[in-house]
Amino acid sequence: MNRKKRLRLQIIIIAILAGILVLSAAFAGFIAPNDPYATNAKAIRLAPCSEFIFGTDNLGRCVFSRILYGARTTITATFTLVFISFVFGTFIGMICGYFGGFIDRFIMRIVDIVLAFPQMVIAIAVAGILNVGLTGAMIALGITMWTGFARQARSHTYAIRNQPYIWVCHLAGKGNLYIILRHILPNLLWPLLTTALTQIGTTMIGISGLSFLGIGVVPPQAEWGSMINEARAYIQLAPWAVLYPTLAMIITITIFNLLGDKVMEYREA
Repeated sequence: MNRKKRLRLQIIIIAILAGILVLSAAFAGFIAPNDPYATNAKAIRLAPCSEFIFGTDNLGRCVFSRILYGARTTITATFTLVFISFVFGTFIGMICGYFGGFIDRFIMRIVDIVLAFPQMVIAIAVAGILNVGLTGAMIALGITMWTGFARQARSHTYAIRNQPYIWVCHLAGKGNLYIILRHILPNLLWPLLTTALTQIGTTMIGISGLSFLGIGVVPPQAEWGSMINEARAYIQLAPWAVLYPTLAMIITITIFNLLGDKVMEYREA
C-alpha cells in the first residue's frame, strides 16, 4: 500500500471516530442515562457504579451525562467559532489579496497588531470585560482566530491573481466578482479547509481554558473546562469528577488534531 492510500485509510478511520464524537454530542439527550443537572443529596461524590458509570460530582450529578452534554456545548461552540472565523477571515483575505492598495495595507497592519499579542492574553482580557458566558468566550477567541485565515487567503489570492488565466478573464470582460467566485475562491478552499481542521483542537482548548478560569461557560451549564474547575476543589475525595472530563477533552482534541494533520499530509503527498 503506497503512502497516499495509507493516509486515505487513516483519514477515513479518524473521520469515523470524529463523527462518532459529533453524533454522541448531538444525541446527548437520548444517550445520557441521567439528567445532567439533577442534584441528588444521597449520591454526592459517589464512585463509579452501575447507575453512575463515571460516578457523581459534589452535588450528586451524573458525571457521564454531564460529559455528554458538555461535549454538545464544547463541540457546537468550537465548530461555530471556526466556521465564522473561516468565512470572515477568508473574505477579508481575498479582498486584500485581490485589490491590494490602501485596503490591503490598512487591514494587514490591524492583523499584525492583533498577532503581536498572545491569543489567550487577548481572549482572557476580552472575555473578562464582556462577562457574558460562552458567547463572550467565543467573541474573545474569534478576535484573533480570523487573522490566520485572512493572512493565508491573502497570500494565495495574491499568487492566483497574477496567473495568466486571470488576465485572460480581465481581457474577456469578466467582472471582479465573477473572477473571485469562479477562479480564486475554489483554489483557496482546500488549503483553508485544512487549516480550519487544524484549528478545531486549538479552539476547544481555548474555550475549555476560559471556562476553567471562570470566564467562559457559566455553571451549572455542562462544559468540560467548567466541570474540571468545579471538581478540582475536591479532587482527593472524588478524583473521577476531574479525571473523566479531562480524558474526554484530551481524546476529542487528539482526534481532531490527528484528522487535521493527516488531511494536511494527504494534501502535500
